[in-house]
Amino acid sequence: MDPDELTAALSLLALPQAGAATITRLVDAAGTPRKALRLPFDRVQALRLRPATLQAYVALGGCISADAARQRDWLLENEVQVIARSDPEYPPLLREIPRPPPFLFLRGSADLIGLPQVALVGSRSPTPAGREFAAELAADLVGYGLAVSSGLARGIDTAAHAGVLAARGRTVAVMGTGPDRIYPAANRQLARRILDTGGVLLTEYPPGAAPDAAHFPQRNRIISGLGLGVVVVEAALPSGSLLSAQHAAEQGREVMAVPGPVRSATSRGCHELLRNGAALIETAEDVIRALGDRFKPSALPATCTGTPTPFDAAALDDDERRIFEATSMEPYSVDRLVERTGLGAARVSAALVRLELAGLIETSAGGVARLR
Repeated sequence: MDPDELTAALSLLALPQAGAATITRLVDAAGTPRKALRLPFDRVQALRLRPATLQAYVALGGCISADAARQRDWLLENEVQVIARSDPEYPPLLREIPRPPPFLFLRGSADLIGLPQVALVGSRSPTPAGREFAAELAADLVGYGLAVSSGLARGIDTAAHAGVLAARGRTVAVMGTGPDRIYPAANRQLARRILDTGGVLLTEYPPGAAPDAAHFPQRNRIISGLGLGVVVVEAALPSGSLLSAQHAAEQGREVMAVPGPVRSATSRGCHELLRNGAALIETAEDVIRALGDRFKPSALPATCTGTPTPFDAAALDDDERRIFEATSMEPYSVDRLVERTGLGAARVSAALVRLELAGLIETSAGGVARLR
């Protein structure tokens, strides 16, 4: 995007109480973000903006907002791509949804967001079995030539991204923050691995946007809107994952759910989806069948076998091997790993970082859990 247009777009995004629909109305009425800042007052009034939005718009007087230039400079310096809804690079499926983001802030390979993909979402506090299943399903979907998108959250989202990376595939992480902030902070290393392997970090929020609670329900419509369907692995009642499924249904996407134990709280959301007609998913083949004519699998790519890279214990050093052997699918605290291995806290912490970068473990608020 032209730097002047980018600065104008950032100024529009800074208007209070102005969501995606409001920004889209302003830009569509004028043709470009720069022209949208200079609309005649009577035309702006006709757009029926909220009082606070209209007041702030008039106060700008056609000029850029105070933070817009700083945000623009950060985006340019960090090579963040900004894609407008009118740009040819904008994902066609996302353009079709209600209230599509007027602008996308993207780090990574822009070609990925327009490729066939499936969203894989679920609980932030999954069972060990749910976490393992999510990673395996994501890896298997890669083998069919699909990209896998998720929300970079703890739990199932993290397992899905890690499963793709273990299968040497590419994944899209849709964030509820600005492109300059990774949330949760524990997933910073995961975000770096996503970028290093040709994946994408994507958001509709500008630099400086914090992880506000209202952002994540809005983010969910993008997760579902980018892909052909949404698979929910584990979800309680209610949950954000069910919002993603609801968005998917409203957008005409395939809704899929993984069944679980009847007494498990994390199965209730999935069972509710299944009662309401979601496709039952036990394998990646079930996903392909559910998608039907929406997607025809390609031959297995040479670099994406659909199965995780074989685990080579010989590649680990002594500390890494001892710590990995002390972990399980059930989360353990770092203190417990220190106790089990007899290693000091500093050595355990350093080795855990290396194991997480290798896609062997996941660190979350609940502790450290084995992914493979």
